[in-house]
Amino acid sequence: MRPPRAGAGAAALAAAALLVTALPAASASARSAPVASPHRLTVAGGETQPVFSRADAVTQTVNIETTADSDHDGVRDRVQLRIMRPKETDTAGLKVPTIMEPSPYWAGINDVPNHPVDIGDARARALTTTQRNLAEMFPGYYDNYFLPRGYAVADLDSIGTGGSTGCPTSGDRSEQAGAKAAVDWLNGRARGWAPDGTPVAATWSTGNVGMIGQSYDGTLPNMAAASGVEGLKAIVPIAGISSWYDYYRAGGGVVAPGGYQGEDLDVLAKAVLTRKDPEVCQKVIDQIEATQDRETGDYGKVWAERDYVGQARNVHAAVMVVHGLNDWNVKLKNSVQWWDALKKAGVPRKLWLHQGNHSTPFRWRVEEWLRQTLHWFDRYLYGIRNGIDKEPRVDIEHADGTWETAKDWPVPGTRTVPVHLDAGQAGQPGTLDLRAGAGAAQSFTDAGKTRTAEDLLANEGRADPNRLAYLTGTLDRPLRIDGTPSMSLRASLDGRSPYLTALLVDYGTDSRPTGARVDTGQKVCYGQSVPGDEGCTTRQALAMQTAPYKIITRSWLDARNRKSFSRTDPIAPGRAYAFRWDLQPTDYTVKAGHRLGVILLSTDHDYTLRYPAGTVVTTRTGVSRIDLPLARGGREALG
Repeated sequence: MRPPRAGAGAAALAAAALLVTALPAASASARSAPVASPHRLTVAGGETQPVFSRADAVTQTVNIETTADSDHDGVRDRVQLRIMRPKETDTAGLKVPTIMEPSPYWAGINDVPNHPVDIGDARARALTTTQRNLAEMFPGYYDNYFLPRGYAVADLDSIGTGGSTGCPTSGDRSEQAGAKAAVDWLNGRARGWAPDGTPVAATWSTGNVGMIGQSYDGTLPNMAAASGVEGLKAIVPIAGISSWYDYYRAGGGVVAPGGYQGEDLDVLAKAVLTRKDPEVCQKVIDQIEATQDRETGDYGKVWAERDYVGQARNVHAAVMVVHGLNDWNVKLKNSVQWWDALKKAGVPRKLWLHQGNHSTPFRWRVEEWLRQTLHWFDRYLYGIRNGIDKEPRVDIEHADGTWETAKDWPVPGTRTVPVHLDAGQAGQPGTLDLRAGAGAAQSFTDAGKTRTAEDLLANEGRADPNRLAYLTGTLDRPLRIDGTPSMSLRASLDGRSPYLTALLVDYGTDSRPTGARVDTGQKVCYGQSVPGDEGCTTRQALAMQTAPYKIITRSWLDARNRKSFSRTDPIAPGRAYAFRWDLQPTDYTVKAGHRLGVILLSTDHDYTLRYPAGTVVTTRTGVSRIDLPLARGGREALG
């Protein structure tokens, strides 16, 4: 959840000639402030128009009382809200809604070592913190773009960070109360004070609030909405968490967010602890470390307090869910299970699935991103009937950079197809078949920390003592996997590692998006300029990499949690059990001429705890299978 590295893994792009474009007049302002404000909202073409001056905006800082006392000092925590709004809210009685980005990152972040992950290694040390770039998380366009259209924009320091009091608790009910309190203050239900202690009310506020943000900043809107707070009308959670268990755990085991091996709830809380007098939070964070359980990885009380999926029925806000198909930091399951729960709860919703990693598509689909987010907030914060709720619910970006719209996701017509893991003529590699073959026992020995998944899935046409491989033949037509695959495995384990890892792999040399982005050199101007901020950005493109394979999706199971993620049941060495678990959701098309593969491992070097090498995993082919959610024509593509 800590911010991603800027441009990590990006391929070099030839420098383009600097181009400058302005957004179409129907959806963007002139870059300078308007000559004169009409002192009232202007709507044309179904959207608010940029008639207010960003340069003349009023700023305000408010410290808001919450209902939480996370630092246990006997005083309710306060969160700090910094607001920018049209001057007409002071001079002409204008009342406006607010678009807010709540964040624990506004005051920066601390360097905190991660937990060691090499089990049983006396020399194992805490892992160093991955380098981060906070600037990549904050696109910085809200004031230039939304304020001139009649919105207040606001930054909220989450509890325990920046100008707020209390202690950061990595997603529990105290942090939820902090985000909720800001909405309550904007609706006259919570007390607030100026920095000098003067009581202050949001007399300029309509009470309608929207939230937007990426990563932790996208999680806090989910948390606020799940509280059921009145007045929160619309949110845009980008790569947001819906259950912290599915961020730091998976399948009953300790599993790291991609790029942050060894991080956990306590590490993140220490990293964002930027309030004044941080030492008051030591006991709170010690308690988080003591209860997060890095031994078993079981789902328990500490995780139930950080799980919002079951609270979707409380949500009153319209939710525009956004997630990268190449995001292995906040994995896609977090958005998909939120999307599904919102559907069951009847919540108005939209979904964007893009080809980026842990990122916001603002900079490579600028015009459409601004159009849809503006219309989303206009519709639900101003009540403008612009048709956004009648458009296709889903936007999906394909690997070639083209976009598709759909009524729902998975796309209509998707069907689950069981594909069996069968032994090959020489045993390994095996095959993937629509019909189950004769059962055979096949084994591998876990390599522990000595080999990565990328190393193990290479040379798929040969047997490898540290993994099992199962492959289709060469596909004669495209195969679209669209949803959540699941593994059913009959297997035994004999050794210390409890992990079963499955990788779904596209084999075939091709150029594919990595999830990173590169600047194109094209300058795009979207909003009013002020000194030091020209209201422009540089358009990005997806970074591509040519490689012989790509991991489509992956998953992990702690074999001791075969019955429940909440309970550890010991396994008898060498005894076969039935295991079933889901892979991470995906939307991926395997091209004609490629092959689809399933790779079975135990330790996944960059994600799981790493036990000593030597665990022997034996599977039973024929009865073992992967269930694939395939779009129309998928079964036929498999033969």
